[in-house]
Amino acid sequence: MVLKVKPIRGTHDLLPQDMRLHRHVENIALTLSQRFGFLEIATPIIEATEVFQRSLGNTSDIVTKEMYTFETKGGEVVTLRPEGTAGIARALVSNGLAQHVPLKFFYRGPMFRHERPQKGRHRQFQQVGIELLGIDLPAADVEVIALGHELLSALGLKPIVKLELNSLGDAESRQNYRDVLVDYFLKHVSDLSEESRNRLDRNPLRILDSKDPNDREIISKAPAYSDYLTEESIKFFEIVKQGLNNLEIDFELNPRLVRGLDYYCHTAFEFTTEALGAQGTVLAGGRYDGLVAQMGGPQIAGVGWAAGVERLSMLLTELPESQRPIALIPVSDEFVMLVAKLAHELRLAGYFVEMDYKGSLKKRLKHANKINASFAVIIGEDEARDQAAIIRDLDTGQQFRVSFSDLTENLQSKGVIIS
Repeated sequence: MVLKVKPIRGTHDLLPQDMRLHRHVENIALTLSQRFGFLEIATPIIEATEVFQRSLGNTSDIVTKEMYTFETKGGEVVTLRPEGTAGIARALVSNGLAQHVPLKFFYRGPMFRHERPQKGRHRQFQQVGIELLGIDLPAADVEVIALGHELLSALGLKPIVKLELNSLGDAESRQNYRDVLVDYFLKHVSDLSEESRNRLDRNPLRILDSKDPNDREIISKAPAYSDYLTEESIKFFEIVKQGLNNLEIDFELNPRLVRGLDYYCHTAFEFTTEALGAQGTVLAGGRYDGLVAQMGGPQIAGVGWAAGVERLSMLLTELPESQRPIALIPVSDEFVMLVAKLAHELRLAGYFVEMDYKGSLKKRLKHANKINASFAVIIGEDEARDQAAIIRDLDTGQQFRVSFSDLTENLQSKGVIIS
C-alpha cells in the first residue's frame, strides 16, 4: 500500500513560484523599513505560553481557540507564536533593551493559528511587521502608518486598498465606552449570538468584530466610540489625522474599528481591500502603550502593524522579474567537466548560471529557453580545443565566438547583470 502524504490541513508548500512572490513582498518590506530606520529582529517561533497569555489575555479568541500549545518533554508549556508583537515585547524585557528606547524593529516569519482555513488565511502563515517602541507621540503613529502605506504602494496595490482609521482613546476613554457598550448590549442580549453573549462579560469590545448577521444589525446601532473620548484623546487623534493629511495619505474614519485587548489605545488602523472577499484586511495595526508593562517591563509606549504575506502575494497580478540565468551547454558528455569548471568560474564572478547535464544540443537549448536564459554558452569539440565558446543570444538568435579569457568581459558588454 502506497502512503499518500499530504500537508497538514491549513498548511501549504511554497513552491519556487510562490517563494518568488513571498520574497518580493518581504524584500520590499525590509528595504522600505530600513529606509524608515527600522532594524530587522528575529524572535523564536516557540515561546513560553505565558508570553501570549499575558499579552493577548486569557479571554481572547487567539488564546482560547487558536493557539498551538503543548507540553515539552521537560514539562514546559510552550506555544507556537500566533503573532509577532508579543515576542518582540518579551525580547525587549528579557534583553534589557528598555534603556535604549526609542527602538524600531522590523520582523518577518511564520505564525501559527488553529483557525478555519480560508482564502488567504492558513494555520501556518507568513507575516511581515514593524514595531516602534518608546515614543508616545502621535507623530510615531503617523510614521508607522506611512510606512504601511508606502509598502502597499510599492507593491502596486494602492488603487485597490483603503486605509480605515479610528481612535480607541486612553484608558479612561476605553472604560467610559466599555460601560456604555455593556449597557447597550444587555438590552439586546437575547438577540446576540452565543459567542457575543460569552464576550459580553469578558471582552465586550470584541463583539464589535462579530460577523454574525444578527449581531451586525445590533452593532450598527450601538453608541459610537468617538462620543466617549477624553479631550486629551481627541487632541491626540486630531494630530494623527493632520499628520496623515500632511503626507497626502487618504483615510476613512471607521467608528467600529476596534482592538479588543486592553493594552491597545489611541490609534487603530487597517488597510482593507474588496479583492479578497469578506476577509479583506491586508495590513493592520495600532498603538499598544500598556503591553511592555504587562510583560513585566517598564511603562513603554508602542505602535506597529503586521501584514500577511500570503494575502499580499495573492493581490499581485504578475510575478516580479527574476534574474535571467546563463545556460552553459556541453555539446556532448565528454565536455561536461570542462563546462562545469567554466560554470563554477562564472558563478564566482557573480553570474547566475544553469548547466544542463544530459541530452542532445537541441534538447539542452530547449531547456535553456524554458528557464528563460538570456544567453547560451555552447562548448563543442572545436571550442574545447581552442579554449573558446559560442555565445548565443536566446532572444535574437545571433551568436558569436569568444575565448574563455574574454568570456566575462563579453557577457558584461552584452548587458548580462551580475549579482
